[in-house]
Amino acid sequence: MSSVFKEGLEDIVVSTSEICFIDGREGRLLYRGYDVDELVQHSSFEEVVYLLWNGTLPSRKDLEAHVKALNSTANRKLPPKLVTMLRQLPKKTTPMEVLRTGVSALAAFDPDAADNSREATTRKAIRLTAQMPTLVAAWERLRRGKTPVAPNPKLSLAGNFVYMLSGKKPTDLATKTFDVALILHADHEFNASTFAARVTAATLSDLHSAIVSGIGALKGPLHGGANEQVMRMVEQIKTPERADAWIRKALADKARIMGFGHRVYRVEDPRAKHLRRLASELGKQVGNTSYVKILDTVARVVTEEKKIYPNVDLYSGAAYASMGIPTDEFTPIFAMSRVAGWAAHVLEQHAHNRLIRPRAEYTGHARQQYVPIERR
Repeated sequence: MSSVFKEGLEDIVVSTSEICFIDGREGRLLYRGYDVDELVQHSSFEEVVYLLWNGTLPSRKDLEAHVKALNSTANRKLPPKLVTMLRQLPKKTTPMEVLRTGVSALAAFDPDAADNSREATTRKAIRLTAQMPTLVAAWERLRRGKTPVAPNPKLSLAGNFVYMLSGKKPTDLATKTFDVALILHADHEFNASTFAARVTAATLSDLHSAIVSGIGALKGPLHGGANEQVMRMVEQIKTPERADAWIRKALADKARIMGFGHRVYRVEDPRAKHLRRLASELGKQVGNTSYVKILDTVARVVTEEKKIYPNVDLYSGAAYASMGIPTDEFTPIFAMSRVAGWAAHVLEQHAHNRLIRPRAEYTGHARQQYVPIERR
């Protein structure tokens, strides 16, 4: 057995993939060879989902059929028994716990649940991508004593989610911002949650099980929960005038500052600039620019002092908060986007499957002599 060992599998290549490429030195992110900067400018989240699953950009006819499937009420609505189950949950249950449980429960209602063929898995992926926003929005309303809002098939995935949260049609800027956020979070190579999903898929388990594994990994604050921690930091800072002194003291105290640095990127995360711009525009629209001003100061000081750069988590929460979305909904929103990437990786894993079974470097005791219990 090789003695080569790297903590956290850092820079260890575990498989090949055609889905996503990260150029950490140049700060570029590509989906199937297309730069995310171009996709943000020209595409919709729905088109990016098609690209991730099929490997090519769709024709107009293919995109129309794809969007129709994702937008259909039949695919977006939740089974009534699942809504009944949600009503039984304690109101203190976190949105990520509800999402994890809800996705698992959705398998019981899916007609293709046990079918791992590409065709059936794609149908399940369409339903899950359409259902997860409905699930997240339904719980947000239920826990606040409100009635869930039925999905609107005339709205995009992004616009429909914002609509289901508030019951009001979102502004064009809010819809565009949310759509861009979904595109930017759709995939990111073999991150923790994607790897978890692929490990589950490699056992020839089903799509729902793999997605639940991904959700479980994403729930952790070192992965999907980072943008929640960023906004909690903003809440502590309170005003832009306090930001410089606050962050310098935090750095001096060696506090962990979320929203900076990345295991892969050596420069600024290419996704951060898009979310900063949109968060700034949204803040101006709603009359609250303090979030971005605080984060701009934090980014300047951390970059100057530590020579580390913002990642996607620094500004995404500010954009969501400007839409009135509660902080603990940020990570479920991440999952609503990343399900597109997780499904793409499950399809790829099943197409050329090999069980993922790494080894550990044993650091325990050498062989010990067993001692009968009466002599211990």
